[in-house]
Amino acid sequence: MSGSTTRAGELHRRPWWARLAHAAWAYVRRAPGTYVWLAILLVTTQVIRHVDPLTADRILERRSTNLHHLQTSPVRVLITSALWIAGGGWPSYFLLYNVFHVPAERWLGTLRWISVAAAAHVGATYLSEGVLGWAIHRGLAPPRAVYTLDYGVSYALAGVVAVLTYLIVRPWRYLYAAGVLGFYALGVVQSRDYTSVGHFSAVLIGLACYPITRGRPGSFDPVATGRLLLRRLPWRSPG
Repeated sequence: MSGSTTRAGELHRRPWWARLAHAAWAYVRRAPGTYVWLAILLVTTQVIRHVDPLTADRILERRSTNLHHLQTSPVRVLITSALWIAGGGWPSYFLLYNVFHVPAERWLGTLRWISVAAAAHVGATYLSEGVLGWAIHRGLAPPRAVYTLDYGVSYALAGVVAVLTYLIVRPWRYLYAAGVLGFYALGVVQSRDYTSVGHFSAVLIGLACYPITRGRPGSFDPVATGRLLLRRLPWRSPG
């Protein structure tokens, strides 16, 4: 007990920047997989930013989970396609990863969390590309669509967003699930493309991962959390 008190005292005597760095490291190491993934995405984003457009297209085409590559080198492209960002910037994904991936990894543990993300990424890729293949076969899409660029982390993110349903206490769980399903279903209605089908499929896969969430400790009550935050507001009068 005295040892922990001593360590707390030493930490308090450190400069503010050292305390901030210590707190940041403590936060990051509770979700190591998420931050390793973010670090890789930061590097690959910088690569694409600093090469010419033609080179960028060649890099991304080699990592695309299109119908052609899923037939010739599926394992390679399924892994490498999840290391690049499609649409939006790295800061926006940094925010999304902290909102969704971090709590999911902390709750499920790194192995279960990455299993959900991988299942959503792989399953949604095959389902969406299957829809595209059907469209090509029916003459609804051109044959060259087998080489369509398809990469990014959004399917994995959608699956993790969905599996967090089971972290939320009832009845808010059902409201959250309805909101997630409605959001991605609206994307299908509005876009009517294979990518929106992939996102909705990823959500269904995330919801289907319920068995691996059973028995995991912890829960999230948005109402209780909101009340706690309100009580901590500095301008709130006591009473």
